[in-house]
Amino acid sequence: MMNNNRDTIQVTDCQILAHYKFEGDQYILTLASDEIAERTKPGQFVHISVSTSLSMRRPISIMSVDVENGSFDLLYKVVGEGTRQLAERKIGDVLSIIGPIGNGFKMTDKKLPLLIGGGVGMPPMIAIAQHIQNSNYDPFVILGSEVPFPFIPELSKMGKPCPRASHTMPLLEEWGVACRLASLQNYEGVFKGFVTDLARVYLDTLSTEELAQVEIYSCGPHPMLEAVAKLAEEYDLPCQVSLEEYMACAVGGCAGCVVQVQTEQGLAMKRVCVDGPVFDARTVF
Repeated sequence: MMNNNRDTIQVTDCQILAHYKFEGDQYILTLASDEIAERTKPGQFVHISVSTSLSMRRPISIMSVDVENGSFDLLYKVVGEGTRQLAERKIGDVLSIIGPIGNGFKMTDKKLPLLIGGGVGMPPMIAIAQHIQNSNYDPFVILGSEVPFPFIPELSKMGKPCPRASHTMPLLEEWGVACRLASLQNYEGVFKGFVTDLARVYLDTLSTEELAQVEIYSCGPHPMLEAVAKLAEEYDLPCQVSLEEYMACAVGGCAGCVVQVQTEQGLAMKRVCVDGPVFDARTVF
């Protein structure tokens, strides 16, 4: 899961095809690139030049791709000057993109993947769902947010057993992927609690045989990932997590995004950008 992939990275000028604003200063940006759409794997990200006045790029996870039309989507939230300037970019503008970067999620022989995404950690889970739709996998997606979701939640017609959670992300419903939402904000049809609380409710509905087919995939804030790792340990489930770290170069040169990882040789410092961002949860938590 830690193979270096710098030889696959390229710099591409990508034109903005669409730019949608949602509540909570959240945006979905659609960019044109045949190469990135074709080569991206779930869990990878791009390093994006937000404007000519800021030299430092911003890393943003790829949410979905459209290979037929040669485009890809990014979901981001305005949290600082860089993303504020990115939010001002218009349709037709051209942005310099480095990517796709990183080692993504590895799908295994576990046929009941549980995908848990929180906040801006939702895109990699949506990317996995897109990748495995219409396959022999039967995924269940849990998305959490403490600000309004960057889509209008709709009542799901897919009958997954989840008490107190009835609404889903419309895009996942279109793909035939079961999904439920979690938040502490009392949104209609949304489970009131943490994503791990809803995950526990779901896991408790499964038989021993079904639990043996579950692998957890997750991305989100560090405290959420730590809770997900503990949940996986509690149920003795394999778990892959995508880490969020501040990055400078994002191509493995500066070592500014290193984390401590347990390896067979002992503790080692690994770069989130090119050694990750996906790691085995037990090695980092």
